[in-house]
Amino acid sequence: MESFGERLRLLRQEKSIGQIQLAKELDVGKSIISLWELNKCEPTLSKLIALAQFFGVSIDYLAGLEE
Repeated sequence: MESFGERLRLLRQEKSIGQIQLAKELDVGKSIISLWELNKCEPTLSKLIALAQFFGVSIDYLAGLEE
């Protein structure tokens, strides 16, 4: 099963955007995106919602609760 970080990285790569661009979209630092992708920390609920909206997926998908 893919982790949150793996799903986030794959979604970002599918959209062909870098960590810096995603960080700007979400108004966070680039290091935060890296930490999320490495599963070193998790986003707040508001950032999780923003990620789901940005990528057009559900929060359940990001959390690994659905395929």
